[in-house]
Amino acid sequence: MEWDASYDVLVVGSGAAGLTTALAATLKGLSALVLEKTTHYGGSSALSGGAIWVPLNRYLKEAGVEDTLEEVGAYLDAIIGDRVPASLKKAYLTRGSEMVDFLHSQTDHMRFEYTPAYSDYYPEMPGGFPGGRSVEPVIFDLRKLGDERKLMRRANLPTYGMVMNSYEFHKVNMIKRTSKGKAMSLKIGMRLMKTIFTGYKPAALGEALVARLRLSLKEAGGSVWLSTAFSDFIIENDKVVGLIVERNGKKLRIKARRGVVLGAGGFSHNQQFREKYLPSPTSTSWTSAAEGQTGDIIEASLRAGAKFDLMDKVWGAPSAVPPEGKPFFLVAERGIPNMIVVNSNGERYLNEAAPYHDFIDQMYENDKPGARTVPSWLILDQTARSRYIFMGLFPGQSFPKRWIESGYIKVGNSISELAEKMKVPVNNLVDTVDRFNSLARAGKDEDFQRGDSVYDHYYGDPTLPAPNLAPLEKAPFYAVPIYPGDIGTKGGVVIDENARVLNNNNEAIQGLYAAGNCSAAVMGETYAGPGATLGPAMTFGYIAADHMANHI
Repeated sequence: MEWDASYDVLVVGSGAAGLTTALAATLKGLSALVLEKTTHYGGSSALSGGAIWVPLNRYLKEAGVEDTLEEVGAYLDAIIGDRVPASLKKAYLTRGSEMVDFLHSQTDHMRFEYTPAYSDYYPEMPGGFPGGRSVEPVIFDLRKLGDERKLMRRANLPTYGMVMNSYEFHKVNMIKRTSKGKAMSLKIGMRLMKTIFTGYKPAALGEALVARLRLSLKEAGGSVWLSTAFSDFIIENDKVVGLIVERNGKKLRIKARRGVVLGAGGFSHNQQFREKYLPSPTSTSWTSAAEGQTGDIIEASLRAGAKFDLMDKVWGAPSAVPPEGKPFFLVAERGIPNMIVVNSNGERYLNEAAPYHDFIDQMYENDKPGARTVPSWLILDQTARSRYIFMGLFPGQSFPKRWIESGYIKVGNSISELAEKMKVPVNNLVDTVDRFNSLARAGKDEDFQRGDSVYDHYYGDPTLPAPNLAPLEKAPFYAVPIYPGDIGTKGGVVIDENARVLNNNNEAIQGLYAAGNCSAAVMGETYAGPGATLGPAMTFGYIAADHMANHI
């Protein structure tokens, strides 16, 4: 066969999974090429929070976080059960810290720091950590990337030029409520001044992670081809030996001497696949995933005999979808006081501050005729608007005029008036708010246990006796429709502990590996903590690279 190019390792997708795979392979002496179908590298990873949930890693130990393999193993067993094989969970837990150590020791740029107090999502479960196990990338100066900076996918968060990591945002979120919030805001403001006057170009969160990976890969000698779309596998004697890709309007055949690694993300932007696999209703307009996530590898992998799992699951993200059409992932907003979520019947049905993955599951579980939860309504009063950041708006900042005039956000000077505009039963909503207000004043949510978990408190108001609970009393009142969005789908090809793709007989397909959201998640149907998407993506990308370098 005639080949247009040849590498040891071909990687499909340029998010954290793909870049980590290529970086590790290159550092282990293999030639690696990353293929990205869009015009910018980074995928959904660049749009993410950038944290990684990788227990027992060096940064946690340096921060004094005491943990054991037995403890974190008990935690995963408690939340995941036997939904995924024990061998996969073990590989993740034992090799994740190895991945972090390898990138730290072999590069100058892969650096993280502990995110204190950002709890595991189920801290009360056996082995759960109220203090959290997540680390996030250190803020990075994009000038170091040179011309590659212009080719990186940008999140374009509504922070008005200010750059902050998740730990800093957690403090800034309380700018009107705590001295720490004010002090952190001053620090962020000084960073903005440095940006304006010195040319400093800081990046945080997912952008910092992707930038650090890309610069490390560049310095190691790895390659990235943009605007290069996966088309199909080339298979000889039941082994994947290369890929057919489309670049500049031409079909190219690229040889993979050691293997092909799928890191192409999920299918969030493929409406046909969403309707085929996900719960209904579903829409591409609700996803915060990068636009390239269209499930390109699914049909080719099915033809190659790959086994699939968890195709009906997403990494859930309760989302508001303003008239501009770009979803807003509601994370901190659901932890603040003076706020509730109700169904189309004007009734609460869940703990509003629950982990976002659980929130989406409950939206679908409770969606019934006459009491629709897709969409639901998030209701808050003027006290909440004057005290807390909400949908990228600072405390006291008015909602955009177009949001109000278009009817996207409903506004009422009383709960009754708001109910009429929402078209929900007036008496029901009045009773619901009255009931919640009485619980909030008592400091205990007896109906849905909001605030009982340490996790709930992270985005609550620490100045209040019950950080997540305060009554809705001050007019005007606002209602925002929210939808079961996602930050990616979590179903895909099934892999083994070496990241090899398995067929329906649970046998490895030779030459084919996968990591990230195009593979069935090691988290099963749950979500361990902040960074439990990126942590496994990078870990299994590293495992794939190591297997190709040392076992083929």
